Amino acid sequence: MTARARLVLFLVAAVVFAGFFTAACAHLPPFGTPDHPYGDRAVAAALARRTANVVSAVNFDVRAFDTLGEESILFGTVLGATLLLRRAHDERHRRAEAERVMPTTRLFGTLLLPIALVVGVYVVAHGQLSPGGGFQGGVVLATALHLAYVAADYRALKKLRPLAVLDVADSLAAASYTLIGLAGLIAGSAFLENVLPLGTFNTMTSGGTVPVLNAAVGVEVACGLITLLAHFLSQAVELTDTDRRENGDG
Repeated sequence: MTARARLVLFLVAAVVFAGFFTAACAHLPPFGTPDHPYGDRAVAAALARRTANVVSAVNFDVRAFDTLGEESILFGTVLGATLLLRRAHDERHRRAEAERVMPTTRLFGTLLLPIALVVGVYVVAHGQLSPGGGFQGGVVLATALHLAYVAADYRALKKLRPLAVLDVADSLAAASYTLIGLAGLIAGSAFLENVLPLGTFNTMTSGGTVPVLNAAVGVEVACGLITLLAHFLSQAVELTDTDRRENGDG
């Protein structure tokens, strides 16, 4: 396809998108008024599904299909980065060297790592009850694990990071979201319909499928980010070009 053909295709698509976007915006409720129909409906839906956190009710119930797309984007990003950052034919593996860390930094990271892990698990587990959820908690968990890199060195991080296990967990968590959605179809309802028992309001088991989907996202985000950072760190720490090694630079 020539550059001119790509430009024409882009302009046509942009005009169509602009038309639909303008039509959608024209039907939005006005700003600055006390009437918020979407907010009222979201709160009503959360109360009906016994989900205390309205944001989680929106993400994993009202618009659970959209969240599936967001999760798939992250999974595709990790998969693409894994393929792009794999070791090339002109790269060689080298052993990571021990790094010197200030005692205060080592102490800070050692104390903060388990606390950060507990906070991450708490944020994921209570996503249907309080602010947070799978996306936020997954980021906290991935960040917490990398405190080992800050407090010690890359070798310590590798011991705490079973990459093969995380790859499998990432794939299973991403697939489980879809499988939970199919459970709604099997139950005779719609895809990603909330079909599990709703439980008691404001308890860990409330919300039906909301806490299950939230946990799946938490595992997928945590494992995906750890895997993604693992490949970037491997490029920076463990791989070197053949030419640089022959010239004595690596």
